[in-house]
This record gives sequence, C-alpha cells and structure tokens, in this order.
Amino acid sequence: MSALRNYAIVTSAYFLFTLTDGAIRMLVLLHFYALGYTPFALSFLFLLYETAGIFANIIGGWLAARHGIPRMLASGLMLQILGLGMLSALAPSWGAAASVAWVVIAQGIAGIAKDLTKTASKSAIKATSQDGASQLFRWVAWFTGSKNATKGAGFFIGGLLLQVAGFRATLWLMAALLAVVLAGVMLTLPRQLGKAKASKSIHELFAKTRAINLMAMARIFLFGARDVWFVVGLPVYLYTYHWHYMDIAGFIAIWTIAYGGVQTLAPALVARSKDGLSREVPAARLWGGILTIIPAALAVAIGWPGVVRADLLLVIGLLVFGFVFAVISSLHSYLILAYAGSEKAAEDVGFYDAANAAGRLLGIVLSGFLTQQAGMVGFLWRSIVMLALCLVITLMLPAGAVAREVAA
Repeated sequence: MSALRNYAIVTSAYFLFTLTDGAIRMLVLLHFYALGYTPFALSFLFLLYETAGIFANIIGGWLAARHGIPRMLASGLMLQILGLGMLSALAPSWGAAASVAWVVIAQGIAGIAKDLTKTASKSAIKATSQDGASQLFRWVAWFTGSKNATKGAGFFIGGLLLQVAGFRATLWLMAALLAVVLAGVMLTLPRQLGKAKASKSIHELFAKTRAINLMAMARIFLFGARDVWFVVGLPVYLYTYHWHYMDIAGFIAIWTIAYGGVQTLAPALVARSKDGLSREVPAARLWGGILTIIPAALAVAIGWPGVVRADLLLVIGLLVFGFVFAVISSLHSYLILAYAGSEKAAEDVGFYDAANAAGRLLGIVLSGFLTQQAGMVGFLWRSIVMLALCLVITLMLPAGAVAREVAA
C-alpha cells in the first residue's frame, strides 16, 4: 500500500503542475500573438523552455538517483513558482526586445521546472511498481494519459482565465496553487524514495545501452513530427480562419484531453507478452507505420485544388493523428522503462526525456519558420519525413529476453 500511496502522491502533484504548464503555454502564445508578434517570434519565446529541458532532464535524472525523487519534485515546483512570478512582473511599458528577453528567461526556468518534475515523477513509477511488466505498462499508460489530459485542461483554463481574469491575475492564482502542492509533497513523501547508485562521471552518465539510445533517437523524431505543426502552426492557422481565442484554446484542450484518454487505454489496444517486449516492440513498429501515413493523406487533402474548408479537414485529420500518436507515445513511454536498468532508472528516464525535449525544440523552431515560409502543407510534409525516420529507428529496436539481458 505504501508504494501505491507514493505513486498517487507523486502523480497527483505532477498533474497539478501540468495544469499550470499547459495554461502557461496558452497564456503566452495567445497574449503575445494578440500584441502583434509573428509566428517565428512566438517560437523563440519557447526556445529556451525546450533547450533548458534537454539539460534539466539529464541532470535531473542524476540528481534524482543521488538525492531522491521528492527533492527533485520539490525543486521543480519551486522553479515553476519562480517562473510564474517573473512572467507576472512583465510590464506593458517595456519595449519589445526587453519583453521577449524577459519571457524567454522565465520560460527557460519553467522548462527546467517541468522536466525536473517530469523526470522525478516518471522515475517514481519504476521505483514503486512491484508486479512486473503488466503493472508497469498500466501505470505508465495511466500516468502519461492522465498527464496529457490534465495539460489539455490547462490549455483551456489558460485561454479562459486570460479572457476572464487577465494575464497577471492568472499567473498569481497558479503560483498559489503550486505553493499548496509543494507543501503537500514535502510533508507526505519519504525522502529516500528513488535514491540509488548514481553515475560517478560524465562518461558513465551517458553510457547507455543500445536499446535506450535507439529509443531516445526515435523520440526526437516522433515529437519533432508532432510539434512541427502543432505548437505554433496550428493555433495561427486556425486564427487565420477567424477562430476566436476560446475556440482555439478549447479545441486544443479537447484534443489533448482525448489524446490523454487514448493513452490510458493503450494497454488494452496492444497485444501483451510475458517478457514485456516481444509483442510490444512489433506493436510500436506497426502503430508507427500507420502514423506516418496520416499526415501524408492530410497534406494531400488540404492542398487539393478547390478545397473550401481546409481548417475543418485539418481538425478531422488531427483527431485521427492524435489517436494513433497517443498509442505509440504510450508504448514508447513504457518501453523506455522496460529497457531501463533498475539501479539507474532515473538517469535512463532523464536521458530519454532529454531526447524528448530535443524533439520538441526541433519541432517548435521549424513550426515557427515554416508557418511563415511554407504554410500548413509544407510542415505536414516535414512531419512525414521525421515520422519515417522514427519508424526506421524503431525497426532496429531489440525485442524479447535478449533485449532485457542487454538493458539490465
């Protein structure tokens, strides 16, 4: 029962954190687009957020193994409160350059906060799961799915509060919520949770197994393929079709919530194996192949001569894309923990999540650039290329008992 209790506390804290993370994303995007910032400039507001996340994941995994999961979780919450406070200090009288610089720094702090919190929370799943691969897959699927559903709710809340309460009041409200969560974490979690033998050198920290290296490479292209058209391009594209702020925020929120719901169902959609790999790895390849086809069909449909409501076609295509993406994303999140060694699970998760952040960074930069240069069809085709690379890498993943021996 203590393992289940700790899992519930960590995931609850992370979900509330994620609620604020999603709200910040929508607040910053819509607030600064309304001020006249170009899509490419908007992508730079998130640049340090993702860049900082790459290093925060790697270091966070090492620190979680060395100092325990609760301390890293608390550190992430405190940094998020600091980032919210910085954003609330932004004044309309500041010039454009000063405003952008201030927001980029605040977003960088929020990026470190998010990835320290995420790495600690994912590591807690490995530390508390005790009933083998079946329970691990269910807990990972529920964690990732619920987290993304919560982030989707955060998108909606961010858009709603921006319209109702304003930019600064919303930030203060979220900071107060996280202060309560921080107090709960510090009072309830055992300090030794997740402590393990940490790497003693940089070389040892990056000396990962072939399976984990391949999973990290696949994750870069998987999330780059999503964010290249989702983060900046999609909201701006819908705005050009005269969608209102609440319409955009509401759709992205519903999509993300539904995406998270599908992730929780992934274990029921994937054939299971006793060793936890021999059926799951082929399933990742199958779903990856299906995913690659979807944006290709969507690009052809949107670019078809005479199409009237390309925005509606995009919405339908995004719903199908989200369903398949949710399944393969959940599979990837499970596989990294299945491949991870027990002693350094936090470090392996941190390394993998650093690749995740690198993929998002790649997608965000390309999304802002291509929205101005190539339009929706242009970055859909870039998404296809990245998904194809992800699929090729997945084909090289080891499966079965041999893979488990290598990863141990």
